[in-house]
Amino acid sequence: MTKRIAIISEHASPLGSFGGTDSGGQNVYVGQTAKQLAALGYQVDVFTRRDDAALPELMLWHNGIRIIHVPAGPPEPVPKEDLLPHMGSFGRYVLAFARRQQRQNEGYHLIHANFWMSALVASQVKQHLGIPFVVTFHALGKVRRRHQGQADRFPNERFAVEEQVVEIADGIVAECPQDRDDLIQLYGAKADKIHIVPCGVDLSEFWPVPKAQARATLGLSMQERVVLQLGRMVPRKGVDTVIEAIAMLAQQNLPTRLVVVGGESPLPDPEKTPEIGRLQALTAKLGLQDRVTFVGQRQREVLKYFYSAADLFVTTPWYEPFGITPLEAMACGTPVIGSNVGGIKFTVRDGETGYLVSPKAAGELCDRIAFLYRHPDVLNLFGRQALRHVTRQFTWPKVASALASIYESVLAKTAAPDVSVDTTEADLAQMEARFDAAILALRQSRRLLSGDILAVSRRLSQCFSRGGKVLVCGNGGSAADAQHFAAELVGRFQCQQRAGLPVMALTADTALLTAWANDVGYNDIFARQVSTFAQPEDVLVVISTSGRSRNLIEAVAAAKARNVHCIGLLGGSGGDLLTLVDEAICVPSPDPQRIQEVQILTLHLICEWIEDDLQRSDRPVQRSLASVPPAKAIETPRPTASVSASQSG
Repeated sequence: MTKRIAIISEHASPLGSFGGTDSGGQNVYVGQTAKQLAALGYQVDVFTRRDDAALPELMLWHNGIRIIHVPAGPPEPVPKEDLLPHMGSFGRYVLAFARRQQRQNEGYHLIHANFWMSALVASQVKQHLGIPFVVTFHALGKVRRRHQGQADRFPNERFAVEEQVVEIADGIVAECPQDRDDLIQLYGAKADKIHIVPCGVDLSEFWPVPKAQARATLGLSMQERVVLQLGRMVPRKGVDTVIEAIAMLAQQNLPTRLVVVGGESPLPDPEKTPEIGRLQALTAKLGLQDRVTFVGQRQREVLKYFYSAADLFVTTPWYEPFGITPLEAMACGTPVIGSNVGGIKFTVRDGETGYLVSPKAAGELCDRIAFLYRHPDVLNLFGRQALRHVTRQFTWPKVASALASIYESVLAKTAAPDVSVDTTEADLAQMEARFDAAILALRQSRRLLSGDILAVSRRLSQCFSRGGKVLVCGNGGSAADAQHFAAELVGRFQCQQRAGLPVMALTADTALLTAWANDVGYNDIFARQVSTFAQPEDVLVVISTSGRSRNLIEAVAAAKARNVHCIGLLGGSGGDLLTLVDEAICVPSPDPQRIQEVQILTLHLICEWIEDDLQRSDRPVQRSLASVPPAKAIETPRPTASVSASQSG
């Protein structure tokens, strides 16, 4: 049965331009998730406020998506801080529309609300029609007020609305670990209701353009150092910090051009975008008129040229719920220096894909930029690693698959039994629903993880061919999976003739585990063994449904200290382990049981591949490396002429 999803985004339409005061990451998030959900087979309607009289009430968009422009307030742009008085009429319209859909037997199965006012509407619809909803807040009022103080123009009613939504929502999507922590600490959200799903990047929209071509397109000199700042032009984005750092670079004999993209119009108009006026005044005060270029708003199809033309992308907001622009920059092979806040500290790997700096710290920012300009080999390495990092972990298909798993989990939990049917029939229907959830997890994993499984299988084959061994560990059910995996490879999986392969399950020595946990501490039980047994040619495999187990994190740290390659078999958002391991297979589901089911299949697929690989070799273990296809990161695809519609247990 095709499921119908209503996406509510009261102020951020997927049709909106990027870089304006109220246009940015949420517009992209809504558009991309809608496209990818439709590609997965959902019927999707997007409700957004009508802000232009020329817009039709209903229009068809990509993949059959319907965009409903809700007549609430004047048909013209209204600052989102002033939209709450119009949410009554917005909610009544959505409720009436949803009722008509029900009368036509095409009612919505679930609502995904984006932002707190959309969640207010979704909660009203749930109250009247019983439709469950999940919410992505994108920003939290209490966090915003903490950082902006009186500059925050949202009404105080926001706090009460958000608290109510947190209580009654059927699921909450946090975009990064900091977002999850804030929801729990500031709003008392139940941890089991929160699922971490990051934002993504469209690899058919952003890819590395050769620097010479990108700069020629934009009229930038190849002889200049170029730093890019791109996004909404509001004070909290901290563009003034970047300008101050540019002034410091000039004092260090490192003159650098700063290109600033964003605003309410294609020209840098201070009247339409007051923040540009403030920044231009600062530029003049610092004598940087010839070093800072404001270009105004630009369409998304040309942004890859800006990202690719820059040596560095810099974003230094005071706070940031997530931040999509660092992902876009990394997808173009450009290193990122960003504030050590919110989602940025989740997506930027400090010292690997760029650097994290304190907000409002121009001196610290200047030092990091200067270091990279003085060490171009590090700058180039960061660019390559940034591209590999974002293509592995942050793509919109992975985001949509994780969201779909959350939807199905919510629907399975909220489905009320039909009292009109026989109890056995109802029980069988619920059993079939559970099979459907497992099948969905398998289907999504096949689509998203096949390349990762192949890369890990090749990596393990390489390890054995070099005479190395594999150490594997996990907790609970994952401990059993670790021992299962070791038994299949030390013993035999399908191949009857091969020799045993050296795999150690660190969960198997119960005497050591209990003694060390009792005498020293449970957090070090795996790290102690890794430090004792691991050699540089070995591989450590950690298995976890949540990615947050401290003993696994310590095991990875111990392996890194011995230059041991680390692989994570994870689930959901991947947790803390996702950014620590060298390679990851992350099952796109929020449910531990679904994650474990896919993980067991994954381990079997790896065993099967390794045995096949050994059979293809003349010498099953001590073979030439030339016979093993190299493990490598997934390459960024070049887009075709038509742009395609673009993870706690």
